[in-house]
Amino acid sequence: MDYLSRLHVFIEVARFESFAGAGRELGISTSAVSKHIQNLEHSLKVKLFHRTTRRVSLTEEGALFYERTRHALDDIEEAKEQLHDMKAKPYGTIKVSVPASFGTTHLKTPLASFAAQYPEVVLDVSFDDRMVNVAEEGFDLVIRIGALKDSSLIARKLIDAPIVLCASPDYLARCGTPHMPDDLSKHSVVAYTRHKGAHEWHYRCLDDGGDGVVALSSRLKADSAAMMLEAGLQGLGLVIMPTFFVQNDIASGRLVTVLDAYETWPPRSVYAVFPPNRYLSTRVRLLIEHLDAYCQSIIQ
Repeated sequence: MDYLSRLHVFIEVARFESFAGAGRELGISTSAVSKHIQNLEHSLKVKLFHRTTRRVSLTEEGALFYERTRHALDDIEEAKEQLHDMKAKPYGTIKVSVPASFGTTHLKTPLASFAAQYPEVVLDVSFDDRMVNVAEEGFDLVIRIGALKDSSLIARKLIDAPIVLCASPDYLARCGTPHMPDDLSKHSVVAYTRHKGAHEWHYRCLDDGGDGVVALSSRLKADSAAMMLEAGLQGLGLVIMPTFFVQNDIASGRLVTVLDAYETWPPRSVYAVFPPNRYLSTRVRLLIEHLDAYCQSIIQ
């Protein structure tokens, strides 16, 4: 194995904090990973990892070497991709993270059609609502719903994701219809546990622009939009969700919107988020454009 390949093994061990994990990612044995690291340490004349029976961690020298080599290898990969993009079709792997419910409901079709359109591109798609570490976990693209925050990452808005408050007619008949934000304190609101502010609702009045926040209480909490929607349909409480999750049930009358004179604040959108590489590969750019076009034409 050449020196650059050993550096790649080193980076994967540092990323997974495991020889076995790096081996699984690279498709080689744990003993082979260990041998490559030993050879690298021998050539550098420095210890790169602390090794115990439970974990592997970088030494101080190893941490410094990791930061420099990781960026250097990224530069090399970007240069290779630029050269390839100048003369060939898009190729290579795109590691993508999409929200579980939104992804399975809306994005599985455009993701599959993109894979069919570009057979030399390998899509590695994770359906997960957790906040992934884009750089550390090696994601090329992350689709997320929320309010845009300051970040070292780059984001492109795909579509707006207006939030609506709604409940089943049965729930409203039993518990009453809220007419003011403060009325929510008397209601059960199904909470989304992936959101740090699940215990409160920030709002703005559409008439005068006044804003505020009201505390919420919940008898059901979930990390799945599908579970939240089902809870709302079965009359377990109010739900606060993006319109595209509930628009069919509102149209059919199975859910009824409330507090229409107010809006969730700040506004939410669907974003494509990616690392701030100096060079955005053609395959990632094409996927972003593909998802953008699909969202604009299908999700209203």
